[in-house]
Amino acid sequence: MQKWEYLTAPLLVHNTKMILDNFGEEGWELVAIVPGPNPENLVAYFKRPKAS
Repeated sequence: MQKWEYLTAPLLVHNTKMILDNFGEEGWELVAIVPGPNPENLVAYFKRPKAS
């Protein structure tokens, strides 16, 4: 059975591509983006397979 690890990270609206590319390079898959505490921020949820 596949096991997963999860990450929650702030996502600045003005720099989303660079931030998402960096997480993708580390093997994180974007699951969802939700509004953050103010209009300039979002919260991103990621997952990746857990190392055995």
